[in-house]
Parts: sequence; C-alpha cells; structure tokens
Amino acid sequence: MSDWLGIFWLFVLLAGNAFFVGAEFAVISARRSQIEPLAEAGSRSAKTALWAMEHATLMLAMSQLGITVCSLLILNVSEPAIHHLLEVPLHLTGWSEGVVSTVAFIVTLVLVSYLHVVFGEMVPKNLSFSIPDRAVLLLAPPLVLLARFFRPIIVALNATANGVLRLVGVEPKSEATSTYTLEEVQTIVNQSRREGVLHDASGTLTAAFEFTTKRVTDVAVPTSELVSLPPSATPGDVERAVARHGFSRYVILGHDGDPDGYVHLKDVIDLDDDELDEPLPGKRVRRLISIYEGTELEDALATMRRLGTHVARTFDESGTTTGVIFLEDIIEELVGEVQDATRRG
Repeated sequence: MSDWLGIFWLFVLLAGNAFFVGAEFAVISARRSQIEPLAEAGSRSAKTALWAMEHATLMLAMSQLGITVCSLLILNVSEPAIHHLLEVPLHLTGWSEGVVSTVAFIVTLVLVSYLHVVFGEMVPKNLSFSIPDRAVLLLAPPLVLLARFFRPIIVALNATANGVLRLVGVEPKSEATSTYTLEEVQTIVNQSRREGVLHDASGTLTAAFEFTTKRVTDVAVPTSELVSLPPSATPGDVERAVARHGFSRYVILGHDGDPDGYVHLKDVIDLDDDELDEPLPGKRVRRLISIYEGTELEDALATMRRLGTHVARTFDESGTTTGVIFLEDIIEELVGEVQDATRRG
C-alpha cells in the first residue's frame, strides 16, 4: 500500500468511527416525543429512528463493533504511511536509524491519537448531544441497515452482554429511556422557574408535585374538629346545619360516636314537610368507606373516585377512627381552593 493511500484510508476510517460514535449517542439521546410526530406524518427516517430507539441495545452492539474495527484498523493503516513520510525529513537531522524510527513512531502515535480522539470521538459525540433529534434522523437509517446486515454477529454480542448482566442480577433493557421520573420533572420545572422561562402564578404546578408526597393524615379532618350530626338527626337538622355552617355534606355519627355515614343536602331537600322532623331514613344516609391514614393522597383519590364517594373514614394502625377525609379537600391540595357551592364566603 502506498503512503498516500494509507493517509486516504486513515480519513475514511476516522469518518467511519465518527459515524458509529455519532449514531450511538444519537439513538440514546434523542427524545421519542420529538420523533413520533414525524413518524406519524409518514417520515421513513423517523420510523427507522423509532425502531432503532426501541432496539437500542442492538444498535449499541452494532456501534461498538464498528468503533472497535475502525479503531483497530486506523493505526494499522496509518502508522506505516505516516512513519515512512516522517523518516525522510528526520534523516536530514543526522540521527541514527534507530532514533529516527523511534521519533517517527512517537509522532505518528500522538498525531493519530489526536485525530482519533478529536474527530473520531469528541466531535461526533458532542454533535449528537447538541442536536440529537436531527442526528438520529440522519444516522439511524444507515446504522439500522448495517445492523441488519451484521445481525447474526450483533445478536450474539448482545446476548452475551445481557447474559453477563443477568449473572450479576441486572435485568437488561432493550429500549432507550425517553421518559422522566417525577423528581426529574420537578427539577426541570424548578430550574425553568428560576431561569424565568416558566411562570406558575397560580401555584398549580408546585401543588401537583407536593400533592404526590402527602398522605391522608395530612388532609383528613380530625374527629374533634368535625362538624357532624347525631344518629337521631332529622332532615330538618341537615337543613339547619347547612344554614348555619354552609357545608353541603355532613357526617352522621353512630351510637358509638364514630362516623357511621354521611348525608348530602340533595338527599333530603326533596322530602315533604311532614318528614322533616322524622329521623333520617336509612336509605338517605350514604355509607362511609374506610381508608388508612398512611395511604398516599393520590391513592386515596383514586379509591374514592372509583367507588364514587366524596367522604371516607380514616383509621390508624390499630383500627381506631382518627377522622374523616373529604374528596373536596384532596382536590384542593392539587388545584387550589375549591369552594363548596353552599358554603358561605
């Protein structure tokens, strides 16, 4: 091989190495939310990019195979050519053959390493990090094509790597992560607020994050503070309680003094006048479900919505009633104050 042909192959292999590095980082850095709309619009490159992101470990195997082969060949094809080209001017120094050969090798090694690290690794990596969505659309299609051609090899490599992971108790994943945890989203929102690019004047976003950390005991109304009605309450008592307190729902106590059920104003408003002073009919009193006070607030919300109830009894580890939680109070923790339609301002 001539010296100049060796130089030519050096740049070809550097370009190949840069392609595999850029494709590897593009596949794991691109955001699925940005690629999916393009795929749905009919973009073939976007569809291929999505496939690559869904088979990330295979793409990484193909990239690593390409990077390894290019890296091994770069020095082999470039060292003899650059070494020989450097020997000519170095001989003019009058140094011995051994010194000239050693200096030529060191200069070649430093030069090739510099070109490899900067142009074969750092430039494509930084480029893919800077514009991952554009990079994956450009680089994923040829990477997938190569992966299909070398499929038996990369499948074997990937299976071996996954086997090693399972031996140490790690379950491998094949798809690049394109989602954020709650903590990551909260960090993004907080940073955006500090930078002035996101405004949360109503406090809804902040409340949503705080909501996920609260439990039933943080919102429940203790029995000692509860506005309740006795077991012998009448529809008239309910109407008078509405007039006095302004709430639309009232807990009915059992004979043991614990919450036994609850009644809504609309449950009694249609009764005749002669029924207003009679004890509440059993069918008019709604049952109370029970929720442990240590339950996460979002789980309590899901339970109450699923069962279609607005009030629940709370209890501690010993089963003792500790209070009552209202659906309205849970929602207020998420979206801010919710005014009862019958409550006085």
